[in-house]
Amino acid sequence: MTDGPNRWLRDARRTLAKLPSLRMVRVPDAPALPVRDPWPGDPARGANVLKRELEFAGTTVAMQQGTLVAAGCSDVMRSFAHGFVWLRDLRALGSDAVRTRARSLVQDWIAEPAQDPLASRPDVAGARIAAWLGHYDFFAASADDGFRQKLMARLMADARSLAAALPSEELDARALTAVKGLISAAVALPENTGFLNRALRVLPQELARQVLPDGCHCERSPAQMLAALQDLTEIRALLQAAQAAPPAALAPAIERLVPALRGLRHGDGGLALFNGSKEDSHTLVELVLAQAGRAGRAPAALTEGGFYRLQAGKNVLIADCGAPAPANLDRFAHAGTLSFEFSVGRERLIVNVGAAPAAGPEWRDATRSTAAHSTLTIADTSSSELLPNGLGRRADKVEVQHQDASGAHWLEASHNGYARAFGAIHRRRLYLSQSGDDLRGEDVIEAETPQPFVIRFHLHPAVGAGVQENGEAVLLRLPSGGGWRLRADGAKLTLEESIYLGGPQPRRTQQVVLTGYQDGAQLVKWAITKVG
Repeated sequence: MTDGPNRWLRDARRTLAKLPSLRMVRVPDAPALPVRDPWPGDPARGANVLKRELEFAGTTVAMQQGTLVAAGCSDVMRSFAHGFVWLRDLRALGSDAVRTRARSLVQDWIAEPAQDPLASRPDVAGARIAAWLGHYDFFAASADDGFRQKLMARLMADARSLAAALPSEELDARALTAVKGLISAAVALPENTGFLNRALRVLPQELARQVLPDGCHCERSPAQMLAALQDLTEIRALLQAAQAAPPAALAPAIERLVPALRGLRHGDGGLALFNGSKEDSHTLVELVLAQAGRAGRAPAALTEGGFYRLQAGKNVLIADCGAPAPANLDRFAHAGTLSFEFSVGRERLIVNVGAAPAAGPEWRDATRSTAAHSTLTIADTSSSELLPNGLGRRADKVEVQHQDASGAHWLEASHNGYARAFGAIHRRRLYLSQSGDDLRGEDVIEAETPQPFVIRFHLHPAVGAGVQENGEAVLLRLPSGGGWRLRADGAKLTLEESIYLGGPQPRRTQQVVLTGYQDGAQLVKWAITKVG
């Protein structure tokens, strides 16, 4: 809802929310009902906070007095800092000294007179309300009366402003976080019935927008799908605590998200690396799925989301065969159309580079480029134009056909992301055998004028690689000892350096690069087959 009348009404509500209440509302001494944060923290990240370092999504920045992080940090990092979700990392350490440190950080933040305007954005305020209430017993319950009064007063003020700001201008997963924060406030401050009423008016429209019919999240990001499922699971628990009837659409939305998220996991339990995603802890992913409370097999296709899962034996190929998320939903969108990842049992073989969503623009854009994905790139140009907060020119027509027979899979897809710049269509055909031990591909450029192009296969850093057969093939060796051979016809094969940002820390790795011949057929056939 970003049209003029709705924005005017939202701004008017925000202005009124800042005014003193016409009726005297007593600030409670403590939350009326407990709000529990259900997710585990990371002790290593908590130890970093004690050293005045804040780490999120693989990026670490120095913490500052009051403001927490410098104004020059990325929006994602500043949002994380002012959302206080990192309190769970301190809670994971658990000592009295850590409790005191957490209290001090909250107190300094409340006392800061000129806070970052981003701290008032609905999703950031919602995350902060939920985090403060969810960790109240940890850092506030044993504090003196003065601290608790200031904390509860700020919670009340933030909740009033948040209620006035909904529905949020952010149309992506951040809107769910905002709603969760307001419902948390409604549970802890039940005298303010307007909080719950506002949240329950907004939630149904967010469920309809956020969760596609196939269960994929509207941002087409496994990481945001996981975040949305976490928020919705918490919302369900909060409404149960408040003895409030949930919207009819809540349970079906959770039920659709669960199998869809399973479909975007590799054999190691971590997430596939598309559109701003990192592996994430397989333990966390499993916990979120368990909390959601629904089993369900991973689907072979998320047709609305555009992801396809080819599973044969214990091997899994996950391909991005959908158009990038539309404007206002594309903040984490990558130019990775028709890229794929391939895992062998619990070991990843072919990957995308990953993401650096909280880093500076140089690293963030490098990971979003087509070259950072296991797909074809024309003339060192990304298939979608990278903008600071989304995409410009993009692949808006992606066609796909998927067939399977007797356990074998055929996938054919094409996209027009290069049509405007080069008059070219990229077409990719994939075949995965019944055993999962034979993966074959064909990449074609359909264009009147031949184009320079390369095809990249980024390797997981645990994979060893060496060129053999006079440069005609690359032998890939998994940590378990299993061997695979990559061959190509119609391109020059080389082994080059790469980087992997899918895990907690950046790691050096390698990539197999197939360089096409511009004066030859714009077609490359390749195969990745198990050795022995």
